Amino acid sequence: MQIDDTDRRILRHWLAEPGLPRGDLAARAGVTTATLWRRLERLREGGVIRSENAVIDWRRLGYEVEVSLRFTLDKTDPRAFDEFIAAAREVPEVLAIETFLGTVDLRLNVIARDMAHWTELYRARILTLPHIAEVEALMLISTIKDEGGLPL
Repeated sequence: MQIDDTDRRILRHWLAEPGLPRGDLAARAGVTTATLWRRLERLREGGVIRSENAVIDWRRLGYEVEVSLRFTLDKTDPRAFDEFIAAAREVPEVLAIETFLGTVDLRLNVIARDMAHWTELYRARILTLPHIAEVEALMLISTIKDEGGLPL
């Protein structure tokens, strides 16, 4: 789908302030409210805008530990990926599951309330996932940049 400068301007302002009322967004993007609605609908239909999501601050809900886990699977079983992913989906603290090409097969992003919760979660739910050959844990210390937008 082709987008023009007006679409880019709308998206740039929307990404900068996602909660902005549509009338204010239209004004900042330099279009009428009707034009804004038509453009946003066209961008949705074209697959550019896939969804509108809430961004939750897990720390405010009591989750103080965030860990990125890198897995290499024992791929001698052709069902290894599917079985691992199905089991990982059942762990509520797993926020994201990503697959890769290379030495790392999958990455899970996991949250826990504290170190005691993390230890229990890691031992009881993570290490029991099927087909693990290797696992590496990277504990998040701080987030320096976290932008969901593109340079539009």
